[in-house]
Amino acid sequence: MKLDSIDRHILRELQRDAQITNVELARRVNLSPSPCLARVRALQEMGVILRQVTLLDPRQLNLGLNVFIHVTLERQVEHSLDTFEATITRFAQVMECYLMTGDADYLLRVVVSDVDALQSFIVDKLTRIPGIASIRSSVSLKQVKYETALPLTDPT
Repeated sequence: MKLDSIDRHILRELQRDAQITNVELARRVNLSPSPCLARVRALQEMGVILRQVTLLDPRQLNLGLNVFIHVTLERQVEHSLDTFEATITRFAQVMECYLMTGDADYLLRVVVSDVDALQSFIVDKLTRIPGIASIRSSVSLKQVKYETALPLTDPT
């Protein structure tokens, strides 16, 4: 898939504000509205644009505790991986889950209201998943940087 500089400009603008009108987007990327809309639709059809979302402030919703949890499985076999992944995707507290290299098999980013909610999540949900050997968690003290926009640079 080859994206030109206009496509990348469109994507940068949409990552900043997905609610921008097509007319304003076209103005910012120096296109007329009709070709701009055609490009956006093409980017959607190609799967470059997955979906549009609204970002919320977790603190305003009493979800200010960000926790990173390292999970190690007893055995790293396909059935265990599939079971863990199918189960973990059902938990709303899990914002991100990655299969990792290194000491732990998975890294989770979990958002909860407080330490009691974290304890409840670990004890009542996480430890009940079959095949888990160990769980290590680290509580985030401060969010230094948070970006949702991917870095889009024009190829040189």
